[in-house]
Amino acid sequence: MAYLGIDLGTSGLRALLVDDAGSPLASVERALSTQHPHPGWSEQDPATWIAALEAAVAELRDTAPDFAAIRGIGVAGHMHGATLLDASDQVIRPCILWNDTRSHAEAAALDAAPQVRDLSGNIVFPGFTAPKLAWVRAQEPDHFARVAKVLLPAAYLNLYLTGDHVADMSDSAGTSWLDVGARDWSDLLLDAGGMRRDQMPRLVEGSAPAGQLRPDLAQAWGLGQVTVAGGAGDNAAAACGIGALAEGQGFVSLGTSGVVLAARDGYHPAPETALHTFCHAVPGRWYQMGVMLSAAGSLSWLAQMLGRKPADLVADLGEGLTAPGAVTFLPYLSGERTPHNDAAVRGAFTGLAAGTDLADMTRAVLEGVAFGLRDSAEALRATGAQLDQLFAVGGGASSRLWLRMIATALNVSLALPAGREFGAALGAARLAMVAAGADEARVMSPPQVDEVIAPDADLRAAFDDGYARFRALYPKLAG
Repeated sequence: MAYLGIDLGTSGLRALLVDDAGSPLASVERALSTQHPHPGWSEQDPATWIAALEAAVAELRDTAPDFAAIRGIGVAGHMHGATLLDASDQVIRPCILWNDTRSHAEAAALDAAPQVRDLSGNIVFPGFTAPKLAWVRAQEPDHFARVAKVLLPAAYLNLYLTGDHVADMSDSAGTSWLDVGARDWSDLLLDAGGMRRDQMPRLVEGSAPAGQLRPDLAQAWGLGQVTVAGGAGDNAAAACGIGALAEGQGFVSLGTSGVVLAARDGYHPAPETALHTFCHAVPGRWYQMGVMLSAAGSLSWLAQMLGRKPADLVADLGEGLTAPGAVTFLPYLSGERTPHNDAAVRGAFTGLAAGTDLADMTRAVLEGVAFGLRDSAEALRATGAQLDQLFAVGGGASSRLWLRMIATALNVSLALPAGREFGAALGAARLAMVAAGADEARVMSPPQVDEVIAPDADLRAAFDDGYARFRALYPKLAG
């Protein structure tokens, strides 16, 4: 038997085929584009998701002999996107994405409404789904009047695969309409956002069956009966991909944005910290994560300014870890989420002098990102989360120097998974396996570890001092 994991990312769709042991068999990708018709807007046409999925499936069918043995499909997707459908399931307008900030005023109003934080477990960020619909209601009333269903991007692919409006708990937790503790739509939250329960999809756990692959699709793809899993939001799926389901398990992700994620055995919301507290993709579990908006993106920004490659800038620093220098970088190029929830703050270099060189500035960028991740780690620790050892994932994790900085700044050992990293696509495939009948404990196992990077005990005090300087600078930038 084989299983298909689909990761619908902002910049592309990946389809990963695995065998019944969860080992990768084949992987294909298709690029996606994003439109920015106005400053702060970020949209995609859902039709491009379907085209990318069909193209990826066609390539797998032609090149992977095991494709015909697929018995389960799982979908992971970028969270918070608002896909609006009319009564005939036709898309009303382009999907408003997670990184769209047009609804900042609506988000602030919802966040201040009674019991919204208490029930949703989170601040209402502008990127969440509920404020997007409030914006549509105010600015595009004709579109709002036609809304029969609102689906997140992964749920829209579920609709295409099964013919049913169905979403999982982890993805739905990022809407500000879900009672995250009760794992159900909240009538109070829906009413606060001007929505109705009948406009929401049916809820299932991510590892539970959402339905069966539509017979016409199964025939077109040359498949038999296929179970479609509930699926997951992208970070919950990535956690499933590295087996981070229980207390003490988690990861640091060094992508364009940065994430420190901790799996939780219980529900421990702390919205005042700007942590995200969401349902996990498996029953009875939750996860929390701190998010910084410009992690590896900060290094890419510096490299682009200089006409260099990010990896070359880091290579110029050599391998040796040193105490933080006099130059400090604040990585707020696009504002910040955890712990500040400040969309307006912007980045800065401080401590520049006549003798400052490019190496000093590059090192400051790496250290600034490490300190930004520590902000999230400290917020997680304040809720009681265990951070004994974390997996390191994402493109930035290829730099051992950067990982040594992060391990020392956070005082956490970082484990590097063996083999190629498949992230959310592997997690989605694992959810498909469980939905089709496989044992969760067997499937959701951590990967083998290639290497563990421990904090540098001799430099811990110096990094604590650097972090204190970093923390003292935010109030000087805010406002």
